[in-house]
Amino acid sequence: MKINWGTGIVLAFIGFIGFILFFVVRMSMDNSANHDLVTEEYYKKELAYQKEIDAETNAKNLIDPIKIEKKTNGLLLRFPKNLEGQNIQGTVSLYRPSNKHLDFDLPVSLSNAHLLIPDKRLLGGRWDIKIIWKYQGKEFLHKESITY
Repeated sequence: MKINWGTGIVLAFIGFIGFILFFVVRMSMDNSANHDLVTEEYYKKELAYQKEIDAETNAKNLIDPIKIEKKTNGLLLRFPKNLEGQNIQGTVSLYRPSNKHLDFDLPVSLSNAHLLIPDKRLLGGRWDIKIIWKYQGKEFLHKESITY
């Protein structure tokens, strides 16, 4: 049987469409390509964004800002020395962009001016750190992306 050029073009289109459909189905079934929203309650968080901007401005206006240092036993968060550690209340949120199952929150409870996040809780890679704390009725926010 002889195949003319019209039949060849149709077969090429069918082959190409089959090739594309194969990869679409394969990628939609693969869990490693599962992309969720950054936050579950996106619109609720968007309404409280002005408070977040004010808290971030308060943190930037501090004389001695928060410092994040990588140590051998974990991640060390140094709060401003001029603030009393026992009066600081808040949370430290660590967000892993590549896997939401690795995200976790820690309460800020200080006896001195630093907090250590243990090495066993952190895997190597990119982390987004969000530190929200309150001192004497004033809210502060520090955001930073690090590679651990």
